[in-house]
Amino acid sequence: MKRTLIAALAATTALGLAACSEKAQDQSAAAANTMAADTAATTSNAVDDVDAATDRALNSAENSLDRTGAALSNAGDRTGDALSNTGDRAADATGNAMVRAGEKLRD
Repeated sequence: MKRTLIAALAATTALGLAACSEKAQDQSAAAANTMAADTAATTSNAVDDVDAATDRALNSAENSLDRTGAALSNAGDRTGDALSNTGDRAADATGNAMVRAGEKLRD
């Protein structure tokens, strides 16, 4: 009888430990799944933040280049206008000098 009781207790204990181990494994798996989901969410947020920062930096650089291009274009236009005006004034001065020279020759 003692042997039967000991065998029954051993079997019950073994089943209890097996159930406990399965429960512990389930809890460990659930914890691992939660950590994996948290890691995935954190990584996704980090990627989104880096993408947004990269977009802002590239937009800023693009705007700076656009402003620089516009400034260079305006400077080129002003230089061209100044050269044109200088050429016009030189032509006018040359024409006036020729008129005066012609008037002196007539006199």
